[in-house]
Parts: sequence; structure tokens; C-alpha cells
Amino acid sequence: MPSFFSLSLSLSPSPHLPSLPFLGSQGQFPLTQNVTVVEGGTANLTCRVDQNDNTSLQWSNPAQQTLYFDDKKALRDNRIELVRASWHELSISVSDVSLSDEGQYTCSLFTMPVKTSKAFLTVLGVPEKPQITGFTSPVMEGERMQLTCKTSGSKPAADIRWFKNDKEVKDVKYLKEEDANRKTFTVSSTLDFLADRNDDGAVVSCRVDHESLNSTPQIAMQVLEIHYTPLVKIISSNSWPEEGQSIVLTCESKGKPVPEPVLWTKDGGELPDPERMVVNGRVLSISFLNKTDNGTYRCEAKNPIGRNSTEYVLIVHDVFNTLLPTTVIPSLTTATVTTTVALTTSKTTSATAISTRDPNALAGKTGPDHALIGGIVAVVVFVTLCSIILLGRYLARHKGTYLTNEAKGAEDAPDADTAIINAEGSQVNAEEKKEYFI
Repeated sequence: MPSFFSLSLSLSPSPHLPSLPFLGSQGQFPLTQNVTVVEGGTANLTCRVDQNDNTSLQWSNPAQQTLYFDDKKALRDNRIELVRASWHELSISVSDVSLSDEGQYTCSLFTMPVKTSKAFLTVLGVPEKPQITGFTSPVMEGERMQLTCKTSGSKPAADIRWFKNDKEVKDVKYLKEEDANRKTFTVSSTLDFLADRNDDGAVVSCRVDHESLNSTPQIAMQVLEIHYTPLVKIISSNSWPEEGQSIVLTCESKGKPVPEPVLWTKDGGELPDPERMVVNGRVLSISFLNKTDNGTYRCEAKNPIGRNSTEYVLIVHDVFNTLLPTTVIPSLTTATVTTTVALTTSKTTSATAISTRDPNALAGKTGPDHALIGGIVAVVVFVTLCSIILLGRYLARHKGTYLTNEAKGAEDAPDADTAIINAEGSQVNAEEKKEYFI
């Protein structure tokens, strides 16, 4: 009976001998790359082998259906075409890519064993053009507005941003929902704010950003129309009205709809002098101003939304007479009076009066020196007064004596001759009674 035996050999490479490359080493391995394409675009799938000993290459889809075996087409799909086929490369293209084409594609190198490499095809869903809803025109000032921007078909979900006159608005609500195909998303965002007159004419835009749009976002815009009551302001042409002058008051009113012609009143009633107070549209002109024109002038504007008014208080001032620099008579008169009182300081005071200058006189202008003239007048008056005083004192000291008593008997004399004769006897006593005036 024959006997059976087995022989087991174990071979190990010698450290002294160089190692030989095995079939299927790194040089003979298929290489692929993941691909991302926008829906409706074209995807290029490439499989490369650095070292190939005439081994076949094959591409298959996520359903494991062969697309190309070397240069031979295996699947009847007009969208799939051969780009290049060689021992080192097999490249194909898939045009008009749809979301159903997304998945994992396999490149196979038919060695022993078969080697494969995976490439994932990502298909981006392009978001539809956004639309803004919820706007009604016009909107009254103070009303609440809710604008909603919505877009569908994006994959992955798109991003929505709001802008008002190119300035981004951050406080918004964001909502993402999956579509029925369970591949794409519908995204909406809501902008909530109170209507303001400053928003009238503003452009509100909704911008959709997505990687499939190649940095070119889709934008929807809405111009706001806000109705509001008039805003009224009075502008005066004369900041310091004086008697005899004229003034023009302009009533500026801004509102939407445009306000009707304005109404001018004075102190709550009609304009009292239509001949001088002329209204032309929004302008009130008053000529030949006088004190009776003082008062409160009101301008009122209205539109279908409401009415508003503002007031202007008119004060007519007296005519301001500007004195010429040469009119300094009051100050010189005061200096003269002061000089005549100070008798003992005549020289010093006169010099002070002469050097007095009018502080209102303009420098650099030539003309009569009124301070000098005033000083001279003061000196003349002072000298005259001194002369009168000295003369009075001199006459008082050198005045002759006179008799204080009449001659006795003169009163009873019948005639003048007898009185004289009777008076001679009393001359002796008259010398003794004298009175002096000092």
C-alpha cells in the first residue's frame, strides 16, 4: 500500500540578497480622484497606473455596471464617452450629470488578485432663483413688514443673506427643509422690521450664496415704498430783521404722497396785511417790516396720510444807527467838566484831557484830533474861571469904606442945602464907624 507524505518548505529572503519586486507592488496600482460637478455639467473620471504589464483597466458605476473595459464601451448610455485608453490610463466623461449619477465609481486593474480604486462623484444641486414675498405697496409708516426670501433645489443647502441699500441686515430668521427627492433642500429666510420714512425708496435685496454658483450669487430685489405724514421746516432769509427791511419765509415740506400747497397763518389767524404779506406757493414774503409784524407765523402742510406744521417767531428790531468814529462829543464834554472841578491839578488834568483818545476811532484813518481840541477848550475854560476868581478877590480887598450912619439932621432938613449943612457936623463921628467887606 503506497504511503503518502507531505513536505513543507519555508522560504525566507536572505539578508545578503536583494529583494525582488512582487507582482502587484505600489507601481502597479490604479490611482483615482474624487470629482465634484454641478448638476447639468460634465464629470471626467480618470484612472492611472504607473506600471502596467498589459493588464486591462475597467470603470464601473455605483450600481457596479461596467461602463468601459479598456477602450470598449459596455453600457449603452450616450452621455458616457471615452476620453483616453492606454495601458497606463483609462479616462471617461459623463455629460449632463444629474443628481442620480452621484455615488462611488470604481476603477479595476485586472491583476491577480484584482486591484481597485474608488472615486466619489459629488453632484451639486443649483438653487433656483430666489423670490421675495410678503411685500404690499405702499406701506404706511409704523407698520410691521415681513419679507420672506425662498429658494429650492440646492444641494447642499444654500445660504441666504439680506441687504438694505448694500448694508447687510443680520437679525433674520433662517429655515431649511428637505425636498421630496430627499437630495435637495428648500431654504427660506424672513426679514422683520417696522416701516420708517427713511426706508422709502430703499432697495432690499435677498442674496443666495452656493458653491455651485461659482462666486456669482443669485439676487432678488424689492424697492420699498413708504407713505408718511409731511415733515415741515421754515427757513428765513433774514436772521436779524429790522424795520423797513423785507423778509422771505420758505416752508419746506417733505412727505409721501407729496403734500398739498401749504397754509400760512399769523397768531392763529389769517395774514393781516395781504398787500405786504404775499404768499407764493410755499414762500411768504413780507415787505417794509414794522413792529406790527411781530408774532408767530405758522406753516401747515398735509397729505392723505396726515398733516403737520411748524412755527416761526418774527421779531422786528429797531433800525441800528452806526455812529461814525468822529462823533465823540459826549466823552469830551465829560472830560471838560471833570477838569474844571480839579482846580489844584490843572496842569496834570489838562495833559490828561489832551491825551484822551476816542476808543471807537478807527486806527489808520486821518482826521481832526478831537481829543486835542477838547483839551484846549478845557484849558481855556479853566484859565477864564481862575481869572474871574482872582479878580473878585482883588476887588473885595481894595474896596473903599462907606458910612454906615447917615448924617444926623439930614432926615429933617426941608431941602438939600440944609441937609448938607447939617451933615457936616456929623463927619467927625462918621470917621469912627467904618465897616469892611472881605
